[in-house]
Amino acid sequence: MSDPDERTWAFKTADSSLHTGAESTVDPEDLVMASGRDCTPELIEKARKDLEEHGAAAVERYLP
Repeated sequence: MSDPDERTWAFKTADSSLHTGAESTVDPEDLVMASGRDCTPELIEKARKDLEEHGAAAVERYLP
């Protein structure tokens, strides 16, 4: 049996649209979504500061 790919799914979940930094850089929006919160200007700014301070490792607080 073959693995399903994006073409076989009718929708994408929020989890499947997250970037962990392995394939691209982590955006502040990705960091907010990884925390399970809605993207608000305040949370995006806080995430931007976390990324400046800790780099891509900031996402490791939320992802296993």
